Amino acid sequence: MILTELENEIRKNGYQTLCGVDEAGRGPLAGPVFAAAVILPEDCVIEEINDSKKLSEKKREKLFDVITTQAFSYCIASASEAEIDELNILQATFLAMRRAVEGLSKIPDMVLVDGNRAPQFGLPTQTIVKGDAKSQAIAAASILAKVSRDRFMMELDKQYPQYLFAKHKGYPTKIHYEMIAQNGVSPVHRRSYLKNLAEHIHEK
Repeated sequence: MILTELENEIRKNGYQTLCGVDEAGRGPLAGPVFAAAVILPEDCVIEEINDSKKLSEKKREKLFDVITTQAFSYCIASASEAEIDELNILQATFLAMRRAVEGLSKIPDMVLVDGNRAPQFGLPTQTIVKGDAKSQAIAAASILAKVSRDRFMMELDKQYPQYLFAKHKGYPTKIHYEMIAQNGVSPVHRRSYLKNLAEHIHEK
């Protein structure tokens, strides 16, 4: 499916300025959850764009530059691990999404959100299951969110090298659990994700 087909159908209903929204980092044990909002020009077609999970890291990095150059407006936002622990991951994700949409330089006519649930933006909103494979704007948002989060985790790796964040980006891998067992829970870990584990290991 051409990723602009669905968007063209939506525009026929009078919604000209479409904003794609997606998140990255709901599953990791550490670090923030990121969200991006992207408005692409109506005639914009970015070759090779796809769901960020189906692209190599090198391709995502390349497309990040293309998207941020060609986008009419974009904003990348996050919700911290403390906000995730306080609100729960769904509400923290919604918070990051709202921050991303609110950070746009133009108010969109319609917000397209990947998945089947969306926060209240105060704007017309449409959820699209597997939207990153059906909407170019959502696919673009998924790439910006994923690349931004990966870059953030690389920075955290410099602050907390003992956890090897550069390797696993905070996801619940065997090596990550081993590093937590060895070094304790860091300030950037999501304690709500590690409740049972934290009882068995010391906290840093």
